[in-house]
Amino acid sequence: MKVVYLSSLAHPALCTYLENAGHVIHNFPELRTVSSLVANHPDVLLCKLGVKPESPIYEGAPNELSPLYPGDCRYNVACTGKFFIHKLDITDAGLLDAAKASSGNEFHLVDVRQGYTKCSTVIVDEDSIITYDKGIAKPCEAAGMNVLLVKSGFVKLRGAGTGFIGGASGRVDDKIVFNGDLSAHPNFREITGFIEERGLGCKWFGSYELEDIGSIITVTKSDAD
Repeated sequence: MKVVYLSSLAHPALCTYLENAGHVIHNFPELRTVSSLVANHPDVLLCKLGVKPESPIYEGAPNELSPLYPGDCRYNVACTGKFFIHKLDITDAGLLDAAKASSGNEFHLVDVRQGYTKCSTVIVDEDSIITYDKGIAKPCEAAGMNVLLVKSGFVKLRGAGTGFIGGASGRVDDKIVFNGDLSAHPNFREITGFIEERGLGCKWFGSYELEDIGSIITVTKSDAD
């Protein structure tokens, strides 16, 4: 069964696309332990431990979070399976242990300054990311990753001046899906080219503004799960 964890703020066009692709939508419940800006965002509490459809999702504990940064970032990790990217001095120990256990033989820690790491990062494949944050890009490149650095902004976040491109995206089957009009982003051609060079498709919705909804988090579960 294909499941997607999604904010209640997700646009109906995205929801329809995901349902037509065979995914069962689980609406993420509003958290009361974090700021209202991110209370509906799945990536505040859920972390997918790799890029494979069957890569498991680690679920944190809401009472371990708090409203002020970095207390709301303990689980906001960009994990490709091979690379674990986060501000490591705030990472939840249980999440780190789970990622190590899930990764197999090759596992690299990448320490960055940005606590909102997943919000700031589009995970393309095991070795490749897109980010606007130079403080993420530089350590990831030094670790041997393929990184596309794009301009910051151009993403809506309700109640705030701007959102993050990672929070407006997610990998769905063999596509990177964006919640809104990616073509309005100044790095549109670079983004789609970077994704397509890695054998993946790119899906966006031209009828509404690109919006940060706390990522699109998918998992394929077996009947035994």
